[in-house]
Amino acid sequence: MSDLTIKERLIMTPGPVSIDPRVSQAMSNRILGQFDPDFLTIMDDTMELTRQAFETKNKWAFAVDGSGRAGLEALMSNIISKGDKVLVPVLGRFGNLGIELAQRAGGEVITMETEWGTVFDQDEIIAKIKEVKPKVVAIVHGETSTGRLQPIDRLGAAVREVGGFLVVDAVASFMGAPVKADEWQIDAVVGGSQKCLGALPGMSLVTFNDRFADEINKRKRIELGVRGEDAQTAANFVPSNYLDLTQLQDYWSPARVNHHTEATIGIYGVHEALRLGVQEEGLANRFARHQQVHQALNNAVKALGLTIFNEGDHEMPMVTCVEIPEALRDTNFQSELLTKFGVEIAASFGSLQGKIWRLGTMGYVAQKGYLVRFISIFGAALLQAGYPADVKAALDAVDQAFA
Repeated sequence: MSDLTIKERLIMTPGPVSIDPRVSQAMSNRILGQFDPDFLTIMDDTMELTRQAFETKNKWAFAVDGSGRAGLEALMSNIISKGDKVLVPVLGRFGNLGIELAQRAGGEVITMETEWGTVFDQDEIIAKIKEVKPKVVAIVHGETSTGRLQPIDRLGAAVREVGGFLVVDAVASFMGAPVKADEWQIDAVVGGSQKCLGALPGMSLVTFNDRFADEINKRKRIELGVRGEDAQTAANFVPSNYLDLTQLQDYWSPARVNHHTEATIGIYGVHEALRLGVQEEGLANRFARHQQVHQALNNAVKALGLTIFNEGDHEMPMVTCVEIPEALRDTNFQSELLTKFGVEIAASFGSLQGKIWRLGTMGYVAQKGYLVRFISIFGAALLQAGYPADVKAALDAVDQAFA
């Protein structure tokens, strides 16, 4: 078996992303035991940084060892019991994931649909909330399959009026656009590690408020190995042990009840990425950087002679969707861009499969140097494929965006 060899790549997808060398360096540190006092301090610091990132005062804000999907499944499977009404507005592939997770948790799912590449008017969702009175509304904030950023700032209040809970999938938008958990009255939200945060794949950050915590703790079950003699066990306990948030609360609290072996090196990386984003750069500056780079990329793509998909319609400020020219739709352009030029871009799914490319400018890669490199290579590849791209005009557009 040969040595592990990783080729040079420029990753321009909506995740996973290239990471700041300081995050890599943090993960190269010595392994600490999960209950070492030094590591417990890192856990506590990570909780506080997570609160700041989600703009919340929630007590509960911590990492789940697993990708954004694991964090979302934890939130959904803990709050949804068999027969609970769950409203899922679907604006792309990851809305369908919400349906899947709600159904697996036993929920009675009611869906709303909008054309892929558009977003919902919040009034439409609020009207549906008043009609069906769901226990849970589960919605995607940043839908990477279509490049849309769904407005959600008014939904939390509407859900609370009917006694329900708002669960938000902010896996892709977290740390690239505002996610104001308290101001928007979000009950529970998940952010991904491998996207705008710029850490390793395989971790997720969650936060939930006291009303959400009170509801899921009605289902608390402590496993026999650590259960005290007087412990109460709910009949309607959460079916997953690993993703049981009530046990993870005990693990991340001062009680430090053993649940699983924490991914210590993963926490190092998440901690450093949060520190860089929240404390060193600052949220406002970080969001402005993502927006500037996104607009620069859009301008450059148009200067190349390509068309932005649904430009101006609630675009995610970290995903640019590009209509694939007819002449390149049945070619191997995307795979050759990777194998010949070392640049990775993403396709899409469902009704948009084969129709758009998705370009990600997330986290560390959202800077001018990477953008210049990408446009230069992407433009050259288009020319080689026979598409008349104006590379100079595209590079000039990048310069102008940063003037």
